[in-house]
Amino acid sequence: MKKSILIIALATIFTASLTTSCKSNADKEADAQEDVAIAQEDLKDTEQEVIDDQLTKANDAEWQNYKAEANTTIAANEARIVELKKAVKKTGTTFDSAYEKSIDDLEKRNKSLRTKIEDYENNQTDWASFKREFSSDMTELGSALKDLTVNNKK
Repeated sequence: MKKSILIIALATIFTASLTTSCKSNADKEADAQEDVAIAQEDLKDTEQEVIDDQLTKANDAEWQNYKAEANTTIAANEARIVELKKAVKKTGTTFDSAYEKSIDDLEKRNKSLRTKIEDYENNQTDWASFKREFSSDMTELGSALKDLTVNNKK
């Protein structure tokens, strides 16, 4: 008797699960349409990621060019500062302490720019903002170096 009750209970559970797990064609079609919509969204996201990666690589190339130009300018500034320091040490010329202090200040600013460009490479953030600010600083330093020698000639 226990076996027959157990068999009837299992048969009832099996039948109930088959009946409830089967979906109608309309339900299957709705699920399929939902799956297609999700797949299309995933495809769009993937395409956008590919486009973003391509833009990032273009920015990487731009970054490498910009960094090379900046390092060239910084090296030229360093050479100019060395020339100015040699001119200060020449015998027979008189330079005041303000001029020597200006040279030291320009040297510190140039080192600061070198550090700034190296730090950006390790922590790349807003490219447009960095480029604008760094270019401005480089222009100011270049002008200061030129102005220093112009004042010396007067």
